[in-house]
Amino acid sequence: MLALIQRVTRASVEVDGQVVGRVDAGLLALVGVQPGDDAAKVARMTQRLLGYRVFSDDAGKMNRSLADTGGGLLLVSQFTLAADTDAGMRPGFSTAAPPAEAERIFNQLVEACRGAHGRVETGRFGAHMVVSLVNDGPVTFLLRA
Repeated sequence: MLALIQRVTRASVEVDGQVVGRVDAGLLALVGVQPGDDAAKVARMTQRLLGYRVFSDDAGKMNRSLADTGGGLLLVSQFTLAADTDAGMRPGFSTAAPPAEAERIFNQLVEACRGAHGRVETGRFGAHMVVSLVNDGPVTFLLRA
């Protein structure tokens, strides 16, 4: 499981012109599910998303997590994140989980994050989404579970 996280001052997801998820200060996480991802990976990614220290403390150092700040978390499924880009000029997707498996695992991640942190929004799995964000910093990290 992969998550490209971006610290944001705001982020939103639209499907067919309708906002389906929105957060103010917090994190946008683009999530790629890979074959074999399981409950242990979901638990580890939940821990990392909520505990990764990317927010500044009073001294200006990145020592605070989303759990510390109480910020919002916008989770967006993005199968292209798990693409194989090592060779050629076109991505391969055999390294991404099949849609039914990916949706099941992504939904488990959403529920785990909601269970541990109240402010969780999502995009819509499998839909064409328009993601808007204001990256704060910019601060962007690729997390692996």
